[in-house]
Amino acid sequence: MRRIVALALLMMVLAALPARAENDGDCVYTLLDPSGNVLTMRAGRMFTGDEYIAADNREYRVVAVDDAAMTATAEYVSDSASEAFAAKTDAKADGNRLICMYSTHSDESYVPDDGTESKWQGAGIYDVGDSLKAALAKKGIEAVYSHETFLPHDADAYTRSRRTAEELLKKGPDALIDIHRDAVPAKQYETEVNGEDISKVRLFVGRSNPNAAANKQFARQIKAAADEAYPGLIKDIFIGRGNYNQELYANSILLEFGTHEIDKDKAIAATSYMADVLDSVLYGKGARSRGQRGASTQSAAKGVGAVVLALAAAAVVFAFVATGSGRGTLKKLSRHVSEVTGGMMGKKERGRGNRE
Repeated sequence: MRRIVALALLMMVLAALPARAENDGDCVYTLLDPSGNVLTMRAGRMFTGDEYIAADNREYRVVAVDDAAMTATAEYVSDSASEAFAAKTDAKADGNRLICMYSTHSDESYVPDDGTESKWQGAGIYDVGDSLKAALAKKGIEAVYSHETFLPHDADAYTRSRRTAEELLKKGPDALIDIHRDAVPAKQYETEVNGEDISKVRLFVGRSNPNAAANKQFARQIKAAADEAYPGLIKDIFIGRGNYNQELYANSILLEFGTHEIDKDKAIAATSYMADVLDSVLYGKGARSRGQRGASTQSAAKGVGAVVLALAAAAVVFAFVATGSGRGTLKKLSRHVSEVTGGMMGKKERGRGNRE
């Protein structure tokens, strides 16, 4: 009897524990809307209750899964764009700025450049992580990127990477990032930002942990900042069953840079944009695209031009009032222009004004 009670208690405890992360990458599931239209794909099983925020910020929830067909059906829930979606975190104005990173799936690679999708040494995912680290450093953000490996690529990889995540958190970072790549067709991730061919980035959140709401909000903030500055950079947000070690920290996120089929250079190119977005969300800086910077410069130039025109108009009125005639107005304006430009333009006045 005691054994039965003990077994029942053990089963209750195990049931109460957060669901562990699944073995992502073994299979590719397709997410459909109720009409059968494809919403997205992901490398890994989908489960009832998983959530999905599309590129257009429409939210869905998985209501059925067909394992035989490797598909899932999701119903429309709401439009995130109508919510307070872009609320910022409390930006850190001063002090040390630190982001810690690691890669649980330390074998992930890019076939076009690495020759294979999985390398147990020198995996391509570390090139992407190093690039993000360098891009953050250019913005004055210290980035610690662990090159620890957690092989093999199985369901226990997150258990093995948990110790590294805990050690990184002892440094007191402003965010903890697990860097991955997806394993779906390349076309799912191909995009163009500011005329540059790059890879999209998926934000992945584990929903089976006490920090799930905070993790999801952090992902939303990142997407909102990216959508404003670099439309097309963020593919979507997937909120899947599992914890992905994100219960350790509120500002924890899993980033998927491209897929095994995409050129690694495109994934690397996306890191500079992501660094800008993270700078904006965490520290209130950056995240203004080159196009926007150009637009700002053009706007400033237009503003200066407007001021010049206003001053010129005022000068014409003043000259006309002072001289009372069109010819007198032209002479006075010519002298004024000559004085302003140091004699390079306009008519110099003879006499005292030209003596040295």
